[in-house]
Amino acid sequence: MPDLADLYPGFASHYADTAAGRIFLRQGGSGPALLLLHGYPQTNVMWHKVAPKLAETHTLIIPDLPGYGWSAAPVPEADHTPYTKRAMAAALVELMEGLGFIHFDLMGHDRGARVGYRLALDHPGRVDRLVVLDIVPTYAMWHRMDRARALQVYHWAFLAQPHPLPEKLIGGHPGFYLDWTLGSWTAAKDLSAFDPRALNHYRAAFASPDHIRAFCEDYRAGATVDLAHDEADIAAARTLLCPTFAVWGEAGIPSRGASPLEAWQALAPKITGQAVNAGHFVCEEAPHQVLEAVTPFLAPA
Repeated sequence: MPDLADLYPGFASHYADTAAGRIFLRQGGSGPALLLLHGYPQTNVMWHKVAPKLAETHTLIIPDLPGYGWSAAPVPEADHTPYTKRAMAAALVELMEGLGFIHFDLMGHDRGARVGYRLALDHPGRVDRLVVLDIVPTYAMWHRMDRARALQVYHWAFLAQPHPLPEKLIGGHPGFYLDWTLGSWTAAKDLSAFDPRALNHYRAAFASPDHIRAFCEDYRAGATVDLAHDEADIAAARTLLCPTFAVWGEAGIPSRGASPLEAWQALAPKITGQAVNAGHFVCEEAPHQVLEAVTPFLAPA
């Protein structure tokens, strides 16, 4: 494995102890706090193309989610509770408080966006503004699953299969599985959008058996407890109180089927947003378009 490049020059590195275990993070910039949460199958490195511009106006906190990257993988439990977005969100509130940030802006991609909207729902007042990148709520994903969607997001069902089936299959050739997943979810259907240095980070993290288990537990939680949490909120008419903005790729996951903004209505009736010319990995495929979209929304008051 080649040496891993520092893609955040000038940023500090920290470990923080939380209820979910030790969390690794990078911190840099100045201004109001902005928590950046990556998704599957990546690490904190996915923000490296947009971080320099965002750091001009915000103090960036860029962790690896529990079970991802350099963060510890919580011990799995039969009900998958350690990997629920509720548990991850609580750990990140703990992390941010430890850094001195009681409330903050939050932008998340993929699984990180799911942690983000769960954090905003469970901890009203913590999140000043929320940006969700290339997702619709877990509720909408499972309740609107049809043949086309199931073929598009086959990994939702595959990774949620009981241990150790997906772990064994992925573990036999993790590099192939990772590269296939990354390339197939881009608009170009290849790895051209990714900096080779970032790919080295993703491959290093994906080679760890306990982290492969963690990825699967994340999706097992998504198919069970996370879905139940969304269902309970929608039944209670509980919605996001903070301003919320969505960005999705024109060839991304939410772009197929119902309008992404329509799919958010049950949890975020006042959501606004727009598409960018990308597949799923919008911050690496179209970083300038993402910045143009989110900068006005995140502009400090």
